[in-house]
Amino acid sequence: MSTKQSLLERESSSFYPLASAFIICCLSGLAIFALPKILVFNQINILAHILAGCVFSIFILAYGFLHFKRTLGVRKPLIILSGVAAILTIFVYIYTGLSLAIKGHQEASPWIAYLHKLGSIVLISLVALHIVLHRVLRYKNRPNEKRNYTYNLGTLFSTLKSSAVYALSVGFLSIIYTWVEPPLQVKSMDEGYTTPYGDHPFRPSQAETTTREFIHPKQIAGAAECASCHQGIAREWFSSAHRQAASDPVYMKNVTLLADERGIEATRYCEGCHTPIALLTGELTPGGEHGGIPGSIGHAEGITCLGCHAMADTVHLDGVASYLYQPPEPYLFANSDSMLLKGVSQYLIRTSAGQHKSDVAAPVLREPRQCATCHIQFMDKDINNWGWVKMQDEYTSWLSSPFSRQHQQTFASEHAMRCQDCHMPLVKSNDPSANSDGMVRSHRFLGANTMLPLLTGDTDQLELTKAFLQSNKLRVTIEKPNRTQAVQTEVSLDERLREHRETPYYYYLGETVNLKVLINNIGVGHEFPGGTIDLNEAWVELLVHDASGELVHSSGGLSEDGHLDPEAHAYRSIPVDRYGKQVWTHELFNMVGETYKNVIEPGGSDVAEYAFVVPSWAKGPLVIDATVKYRKLNQRYAKWALGDKYQELPIVDMARDTLLLELLHEKEVTN
Repeated sequence: MSTKQSLLERESSSFYPLASAFIICCLSGLAIFALPKILVFNQINILAHILAGCVFSIFILAYGFLHFKRTLGVRKPLIILSGVAAILTIFVYIYTGLSLAIKGHQEASPWIAYLHKLGSIVLISLVALHIVLHRVLRYKNRPNEKRNYTYNLGTLFSTLKSSAVYALSVGFLSIIYTWVEPPLQVKSMDEGYTTPYGDHPFRPSQAETTTREFIHPKQIAGAAECASCHQGIAREWFSSAHRQAASDPVYMKNVTLLADERGIEATRYCEGCHTPIALLTGELTPGGEHGGIPGSIGHAEGITCLGCHAMADTVHLDGVASYLYQPPEPYLFANSDSMLLKGVSQYLIRTSAGQHKSDVAAPVLREPRQCATCHIQFMDKDINNWGWVKMQDEYTSWLSSPFSRQHQQTFASEHAMRCQDCHMPLVKSNDPSANSDGMVRSHRFLGANTMLPLLTGDTDQLELTKAFLQSNKLRVTIEKPNRTQAVQTEVSLDERLREHRETPYYYYLGETVNLKVLINNIGVGHEFPGGTIDLNEAWVELLVHDASGELVHSSGGLSEDGHLDPEAHAYRSIPVDRYGKQVWTHELFNMVGETYKNVIEPGGSDVAEYAFVVPSWAKGPLVIDATVKYRKLNQRYAKWALGDKYQELPIVDMARDTLLLELLHEKEVTN
């Protein structure tokens, strides 16, 4: 006998580890399917399954080469057919397994996971069929051959022993993990936490947690971890007003003012929306820090990823952070400070994303009522020491608009334009959460905030915000003057014919021009303007020039120091305190009502009226321009709130119309 092992011996020697790896892959795969994936045992099992799959892939390729070489001359069609089918299935199994192990689960290609599961079932069936056919045909053609049961029993015992060792090892590692990674210790209300607004720990914020307790900072903070997989989305979020909800210098000014005058507990009213990290972790009590303080726990992240994505439901639709927060189930080493172990946790999320998707993609995330939790606001006696006051409410405004498709005229329809459709449009992305068309929801949350990107130097965000404001949201029309006694000719004319013709419009020098400018809200899904309308400025600028370019009349201009013409047709509110004085510094805790409010309902219209005298020196025709302009923050508040950070804020022209008005000299009197 040659010193070199025969092909059969070499094949036999590689069969035992192959069979063990195959059985471990089968059993661990079954456990992955049958057991909750968030169990510590099953998470370790998932990692081991991937390792076993890699080992199996190596052994099956080596064994397949030897087996194919040895059986090359076999003439048994059924055995060959089942073997070839098994080989092809193995390649599918290995390809899909490696794809899942390397890339993780991709929303755009769920078929890879389905094909891997199906491939494993088909592979087990084909291998079993191949072995049965081999045994049946072998002993059929060799009836006198002695059957080697010892070999079969030895193989079975070896694989069972390997499977038992595998299960015990995973179980042992699970026990060890529970020792080295104890549960997070959250702050207790007994640790000096004060509740001047009742027994509830979060009041006057309306937020709730499913645990009815505080949460640990690691259960909500950590946007950098999300960014490790969702880089493109994280870059967009970083530019958004959501991310800067706590570091916004305007918010920092007002929340600090609130804390100084009413105590840090009063900041819970604001922080539930602006810095949920600080609120939900129990930071807002004497000795703690609110989000408006640089370096504090929630300052850098503001409305962080989990601030929205871990929202399980809405508590009610009255706003002021009326959400139900549910901390995500932790993967292995999710709370570790080690970068290596944290990497293991993130790898598990990528390769076993089912629990992660369940935690961060609750159905409420796709509904406008999620936005209502913070974009509805009220003030009650607990805060203003006066009584209940209604404030901003974009959700109810949207609900009664044509965009919601839920109003009386259309009854109810599923074809609605949601908040998410406008402020989070679909954009191209290679993100793992992208749909089958390679699209994800934009996380820039474009709206009307042109101040923040200006201050941070974020040119892209600023230009995109301007483009958003100018994307056919409003329409302006200067109505043509109706001159009922207009004369086109001195020839006698039947008046019945005049009714079928448009009356010409013109003015004589020295006459008073009366104009109406119609402003239509055709694209804003809620009232225009929205949000903090006591701070923002939206107005109509009317400019009238004659043919030589001389200014004839103006309204809605700015003074040299940037203040808006007080006579301008503006869209804003003027809140007042209990003494009837304007609350111009946005001290909402002193607000008891509004003395003035002018907005345009969604789908609604407004009319601005103007009158001016045509000067004797004017040269016709007159060029009349009407423009709706928008500026984030009025000048008085901007200089007060921004202080040394103040810059001249952008003014965006949202809509415009032009009209040429003919001028005539006074005609001579004729007999």
